[in-house]
Amino acid sequence: MLDKKRKHPKEKSRLHERNKNRMRYDFKQLVATCPELEPFVILNKYEDESIDFANPDAIKMLNKAILIHFYGLSTWDIPENYLCPPIPGRADYIHHIADLLRQNNYGKIPMGAKITCLDIGVGANCIYPIIGNNEYGWAFIGSDIDPIALKSAENIVNSNPTLKGNVQCVLQENPKDYFYGVIPKDGLVDLSICNPPFHASAKDALEGNIRKTRNLGTEKVTKPNLNFAGKSNELWCDGGEERFVRNMIHQSKKFAKSCFWFSSLISKESNLKSIYQALKKADAVKVETIPMGQGNKKSRIVAWTFLTKEEQQQWKNTRWNMKLKQKE
Repeated sequence: MLDKKRKHPKEKSRLHERNKNRMRYDFKQLVATCPELEPFVILNKYEDESIDFANPDAIKMLNKAILIHFYGLSTWDIPENYLCPPIPGRADYIHHIADLLRQNNYGKIPMGAKITCLDIGVGANCIYPIIGNNEYGWAFIGSDIDPIALKSAENIVNSNPTLKGNVQCVLQENPKDYFYGVIPKDGLVDLSICNPPFHASAKDALEGNIRKTRNLGTEKVTKPNLNFAGKSNELWCDGGEERFVRNMIHQSKKFAKSCFWFSSLISKESNLKSIYQALKKADAVKVETIPMGQGNKKSRIVAWTFLTKEEQQQWKNTRWNMKLKQKE
């Protein structure tokens, strides 16, 4: 006997209004775009088409189908055991940060390849550059400390004509650096984004993965099921998210005039107090906190700038409005 049928909303209303993933997944449509997804489509206990979200191969193929169907890719792949992130949340980051630029640009989102975004920790999946380039035409610099992950991102870029020439992958040779060796001398980037390692240790990452698997409905889980996978540097670092972002803030001050908006995803609300303290100590001119929500999960983006109002105006006049005038 079937479990009582749940009523699902047609739209995921907590996602950004421009997010292409707001509607429930249409698996027939996705399979038509990416036939490789078909073997993973199942009927859940409510007889709705779905996939097994505890199966890493199913997650990977769903991501491939979404990226091809919604974001203009011709192909996409990542090495085994590398992070395969949920795309809706990543898309929300891009849309919210675009809105932040719009607030500083007379209500118009700066678009096109003159806008350069630095993705700190681009990963093997290259998700943020894919979405940002497709949605707004931005150019990206993707940095990472893992040569294998970077090679995978480069393969994705080189295999997709829409990305080739618009995404530059840079190996960060010093794991303690965020901007040195990545932002060229006298170079400018309009914003930096980052999805920092969440956990403070390998043990925390292991326990977190077990909890996540239990939340997917798998009972009596004692071993991790790496449905979204992830290498150690993607999942944890000493001090976790809090220390990672505090160090980023400290270093960002030395690049105060090289980037308009610095930003990072902050998953844990309890980390905000410490991060705000670090921003105050660094003399950030303006700080913005942007709430995000996906399903039952709450997170937020914290963004900061060191530019004065006069410097912001000069930046807009020389970089953003020039592109808008050309487009008009």
